[in-house]
Amino acid sequence: MEKNKEAALSYHKRYYKEKCDKIPGWILQGVYVDITGQKLIYKRPQMLHLLKACRNGEVDCIAAQTKAYLAANSEEFCYLLKFLSEMPGLIELVTEDEKYHINTIMNPEQQKEALEKMADDYVKLDEAKYKKWKEKILQGIQEL
Repeated sequence: MEKNKEAALSYHKRYYKEKCDKIPGWILQGVYVDITGQKLIYKRPQMLHLLKACRNGEVDCIAAQTKAYLAANSEEFCYLLKFLSEMPGLIELVTEDEKYHINTIMNPEQQKEALEKMADDYVKLDEAKYKKWKEKILQGIQEL
């Protein structure tokens, strides 16, 4: 298993370095790869490191090959979007999914606004549950 993690990390570092090198102004801040089998973001150490870097102003764009690399299900994805929208700085999202391509930088069809509304609407269904999730995220970041 450890060999697979190293290979995946090496691949993703190379992949994103090449991508960022092609885009003027982009600097690869880091590569955060979780191979844990965990679906909950607060149980994914590298995701917590990424969120900490966002909170510290070190990262202003999260790029992932698929939405599934960001969150395992709709609830986690909506909570992540809400959490990112509450940060002091703007955090952009870019995925390469063919089916669910997200690019809040180019913002086709007002994706950013639609994603924020979706997250807000979802959180409003059970705000207490989101607050508990957020507390776990903040606790996990603090324990890094």
